[in-house]
Amino acid sequence: MASSLVLYGYWRSSAAYRVRIALALKGLAWENRPVHLVKDGGQQHAADYAAMNPQQLVPSLRDGDRVLTQSLAIMEYLEETRPRPPLLPADAGGRARVRALAQAVACDIHPLGNLRVLQYLERELGVGEAQRGAWVRHWIAVGFAAMEAMLAGDAATGRYCHGDTPGLADACLVPQVYNAHRWKVALDDYPTIARIAAACGELDAFRAAAPEAQPDAA
Repeated sequence: MASSLVLYGYWRSSAAYRVRIALALKGLAWENRPVHLVKDGGQQHAADYAAMNPQQLVPSLRDGDRVLTQSLAIMEYLEETRPRPPLLPADAGGRARVRALAQAVACDIHPLGNLRVLQYLERELGVGEAQRGAWVRHWIAVGFAAMEAMLAGDAATGRYCHGDTPGLADACLVPQVYNAHRWKVALDDYPTIARIAAACGELDAFRAAAPEAQPDAA
């Protein structure tokens, strides 16, 4: 029987990656619908996909007749509709902390290195490859410096971002660490981030969600 959950994503998309982690942590079955972000001028711009997601971004999640967009909103939806096991702590303060860590990645770091931003820098502003790389590395470093301080300086940090159970913040952090490796950002200055990412990498849920494990990986 087909799953009611259908994820439209791209194997190397950080935003789709974090939703795959959330789905895996919750043990949910889902159907993969690849949307290639470069092929055919970017399949996210095709009329049928744009009708479903007017932002023309991935991921999108279809749950029956409902379509959801934006990775954090999707993960919060999964948390509310499939609450066990939880991605968020039970207490309000803990939930706020986890959301702040998740948003530090999803709102402040990731968008500045997103494909459409880099394409605009290249095509419209004439920024060269070396400069684009420097741009991405700069913003990862700025964001990771802040996150390292947030994590290392808080007793609530455990084996994972919040305590000893992986959750929403880890689902956002790990894909950004993947991006850091891709852009050759050393993690020497971010030992807590590196430690948490390594701990997550030992879990089946994170391994199953990894870009290289996806059927559309190129």
